[in-house]
Amino acid sequence: MGTYSKFIIMEDRLMKNPYYAKAMEFIRTTDLNSLENGKHVIDGENLFVNIVDSNMKTPQQARLEVHDRYIDIQVPLSKPETYGIKPRKDCMEPDGVMNEEKDILFYKDPVEETMTAAPGEAVTFAPDMAHAPLIGEGTIHKAIFKVKVVD
Repeated sequence: MGTYSKFIIMEDRLMKNPYYAKAMEFIRTTDLNSLENGKHVIDGENLFVNIVDSNMKTPQQARLEVHDRYIDIQVPLSKPETYGIKPRKDCMEPDGVMNEEKDILFYKDPVEETMTAAPGEAVTFAPDMAHAPLIGEGTIHKAIFKVKVVD
């Protein structure tokens, strides 16, 4: 099964999460470029978006990360963004322990596989997929949606 097929299956599963469905609707109906930098609450702590300007990194500088409580939907706004990707189950070198407050765990594993998203393209990272964002040059303006995981 190719990567594209895996993303379609993941999409079907995620659409059963009401906050994910609400996030995708928000992305379709909102001019994300019109939002000021900072946190924008959509549905309390269940769904919010952070609009940020971040410095980009080389693949060697980028760190794989995972989250337990939230699904990430990342949308580059100003230019393409490359992400390192690796199934969480294949990550072998945790860099510390899960930061429960920030819901993030980093890995020392190198970035070996990447994907690139065009401006305005939404990329979803469920808790089972490690991702290393911000690969590229210069600064990027982007939206990072945090979608609460529901069972």
